[in-house]
Parts: sequence; structure tokens; C-alpha cells
Amino acid sequence: MRRLPGARFLPARLGPKAAEDEDQDELRAGDLRGGGLTLRAMLPNAVTAAALCSGLTGIRFAIDAQWTFAIGLVVLAGVLDGIDGRIARLLNAQSRFGAELDSLADSLSFGVAPALILFLWSLQDWERFGWFAALAFAICCALRLARFNARIDVDDQPHKSAGFLTGVPAPVGAGLAFTPFYLWHETGIGFFRDPVLMVVWLTLIAILMISNLPTLSWASLRPRRSVRLPLIAFIGLAFAALLLEPWWTLAAISTVYLALMPWGLVKYARIKRRRRLDALAAAAVPPQAPDAARP
Repeated sequence: MRRLPGARFLPARLGPKAAEDEDQDELRAGDLRGGGLTLRAMLPNAVTAAALCSGLTGIRFAIDAQWTFAIGLVVLAGVLDGIDGRIARLLNAQSRFGAELDSLADSLSFGVAPALILFLWSLQDWERFGWFAALAFAICCALRLARFNARIDVDDQPHKSAGFLTGVPAPVGAGLAFTPFYLWHETGIGFFRDPVLMVVWLTLIAILMISNLPTLSWASLRPRRSVRLPLIAFIGLAFAALLLEPWWTLAAISTVYLALMPWGLVKYARIKRRRRLDALAAAAVPPQAPDAARP
């Protein structure tokens, strides 16, 4: 769902330049009705297709009860989903086609695939409510993507203009949904696989995806120069931890993300209050009288 900050999607404008923007998109991606996509535009779309294949292949491994491979492939889909937009921008290959393909891939890889994997892993033991929770998660993921697409041309988006997202992004939602599996895999405690817990947990994550809560956007973060080197070192250590202890690391990332949500709410409230005060101050300033006309 990368047509967020850092997206590889250039939205078409509704206005006098709409036709010009459409022409530019066709020049970037090639005329689909004629010569097809250019090689330059095919690379990011191929990465998106690979993410889709990775997510759906996770279902195949879940059918065989190979849970680590199943969930690992969805995590891999999230990694691919995070780089295809950057590849498109580097190659100047953004297009409407790539954007629509990206949304479709996200819905399947981070909505349908996690729902089915978790149903086969735990939820089927409470069949009726378990299937309801799986459907709710997949539907809410699709609704989030549809809402984003519907708002792409809307100028008045307070969350976006403040550097926030609206609700939990689809890839993050999938990662959060798998948190009980991370803990079950590492501890062996059966409670984390309990279908009642999973129904409640999956429904909660589904609600967070379609909520109007302002959530942090990593693309909008601008760290100060004094912390950039320590931050790079921390990212390197986190990557090493992900290779050595992937499930504990993913569980820690999920926990930190959830813990930062209240901080994000407070930060957005401060920005909103400051904007309101600035607007009141601007309204209180009397307009300057025009200079008197000279004879």
C-alpha cells in the first residue's frame, strides 16, 4: 500500500491538468493498449508480482502445516512491498498501472494470506467465530486500501499533511496479526495459540486498520544530525537480530509499534492544537488597508 509517503504512485489530478498527467503516466509506463510496459517500468512491477507470489505461497505452506515457512513468506512479501516503490522512483517508472497492481497485491498478501494462515494455525478450532475473525481481517484490509485510493486526490487530509497515516497500514497489520505466533513459536506456550485469544486479537487489528487513528509514518521522520549515526548503528543491529532471532525480533518490533501508538496520538494532538492556534492568530490580525490612491 505504498502510495503513502514514499509511494511509487503519482496520483492523477482532477482539474485542467488531468489530461496532461495521464499523458505523463503513459510515457512513464508505456501504453498498455499498444506497445505494453517498458522494461524500466516492468522492474518495480515484477517486484510487486514477486511480493504477491510470496504472500500467496505462504498459504500453500500453511496447508501443509509448515508455519514458519508460511509466515516467513508473508514477511518476505512485506520486505518486497517496501522496496518496489523505491525502485520505481529511482527508475522514474511510477505509473497508475503499478499503483493498482500494488493495491491488489497488498490486499491478497497482507489481507487474504494472513487470514487463511491464521485460520489454519489456530482459528479453525473455534470454527464459526474463527472464520468470522478471518473474514473481518481480510475485508478490513481491502477496505483500508479502498479508502486510501478514494482519498488520493483529496487535498484536505489533516493526518497526511501532518506526517501521519490514517489507521494501521496493511503490511504492518499483517505483522501485528502474527504476533501471537511469534510468541508461541519461541515459548511453546499454548495460550498464544488459543482460538479465543486469536479471534479477539485479529478483530482488534482489523479495527485498527480501518480506524481513523493517526499513526506514525516512518517516511516522514527526519532525525537530527546528532542522532543519525547512532540510528544507523541501531538499524544495523536490528537487522542482525532479525537474522539471528527472527521471531523474537518481530515480536519486539510489533510491541514497540503498539507502544508508540499512544505517543503518536499525543504528538498529533499537539500539532493539531498548534495549527488551530496559528489559524486563530491569523484570523485576529486585521487586514491592512490598501494604500490611498495618489492623485
